[in-house]
Amino acid sequence: MNLRERFLRLIEWDQLFSPKDKLLLAVSGGADSVVLCELCQQGGFDFVIAHCNFRLRDEESDRDENFVRELGKKYNKEVLVKRFDTKRYSEVHKVSTQVAARELRYSWFYELLATTPDSLLRTPDFLLTAHHADDNIETVLMNFFKGTGIAGLRGILPKQGKIIRPLLTFRKEELLEFARENNLQWVEDSSNISDKYSRNYFRHQVIPLVQKIFPKAEENLLDNIKRYADTEILYRQAIELHKKKLLEYKGNEVHIPVLKLHQSEPLHTIIYEIIKGFNFTPAQTNEVLGLLHSESGKYIQSASHRIIRNRKWLIIAPVETEVADTILIEEESTFIQRPDFRLEFAKYETKSYKPLTEKATAQLDLHQIRFPLILRKWKPGDYFYPLGMIKKKKLSRFFIDQKLSKTEKENVWVMESDKRIFWVIGYRIDERFKVKESTREYYQVDYIHPLTSR
Repeated sequence: MNLRERFLRLIEWDQLFSPKDKLLLAVSGGADSVVLCELCQQGGFDFVIAHCNFRLRDEESDRDENFVRELGKKYNKEVLVKRFDTKRYSEVHKVSTQVAARELRYSWFYELLATTPDSLLRTPDFLLTAHHADDNIETVLMNFFKGTGIAGLRGILPKQGKIIRPLLTFRKEELLEFARENNLQWVEDSSNISDKYSRNYFRHQVIPLVQKIFPKAEENLLDNIKRYADTEILYRQAIELHKKKLLEYKGNEVHIPVLKLHQSEPLHTIIYEIIKGFNFTPAQTNEVLGLLHSESGKYIQSASHRIIRNRKWLIIAPVETEVADTILIEEESTFIQRPDFRLEFAKYETKSYKPLTEKATAQLDLHQIRFPLILRKWKPGDYFYPLGMIKKKKLSRFFIDQKLSKTEKENVWVMESDKRIFWVIGYRIDERFKVKESTREYYQVDYIHPLTSR
């Protein structure tokens, strides 16, 4: 069976796409993408060509663009071209030119899949790229050394949403043989010779060196990729079961019971799989393990989220206070802004102490407070010692005494220090935190609601 027949059978058996679909082919002008065009043409598929000019190789970049335009004429297919200022994008976003090129091209591709260009009658259904088996081998090796986990070892997927890689099972030499048999012309990218790019280094240096010891290394890796792909499916299923048992979603937050998490096995892997979706790094997994044994109020942070130890729970909450439902307040904090209210913080000496009876202001003995403080919504089981009382009272009972409506109760926030609630915000402080004769400094918190005047 020749390559064309195998290509068509693969598409049919794996249901990658159908003859009625409109295809968008990513074509650089190199041998792989030229072969992809020819196979789609011989298969009778409806396609258009998309070419990225990254303007990184001066005249050679323009040569590639012109070649692809001529390729479109050969097949009588529409050619869409996008020119990028890749170097500037790389500098502005502080990424390598390789990463910049990848981000730019896929951003454009997704745009083409979402909207119909003026020159086309309909929006493309799928994007086809010319990644092949040799690309997959290189990707898996690079992922292994980068430490991307099992998802990296299963390599490139043949289909991800609207992106399809129909050449992924074919070796590079097979594609070149097909190109020669069909008298196809293509252009060579001079940057493929340079070993300064990591993929080229693996292609030219690492793999040939390994093959000296293990001649069938590439074939073995391709077999492993198939096994790792199946292994990853089982792995994901197991992780999802653990997440289902452990994670409680509350608004924008994820709450995890510490004891139940601590009893999970394998603990390190489960923690990493939970936190990686919130921009935490593998190195921070050990820090989360530390939180399992820490006191309330301790936390670690990523670019977008915090993991906070709050009593018997770990809470994953957004860093942005406007969307978080559990917020840490450091000693140096001066205000917290929420969509529905604002809190302002200040410290004073008792020499200037003027007792306030407003419910929107809390004055507290600073000596009784331990930072960081936690600002959160109240929950069943919460209690405090209302000002003027020597016995504790559950908040649910306190709300009945205050004759709060269901809606009012749902919007009550509390502040706590070292697992002790010291203020039911807007209602009453805790007796244990009040300013006394022995107090030298007090902490004042002002609650500002947009519907009230101050």
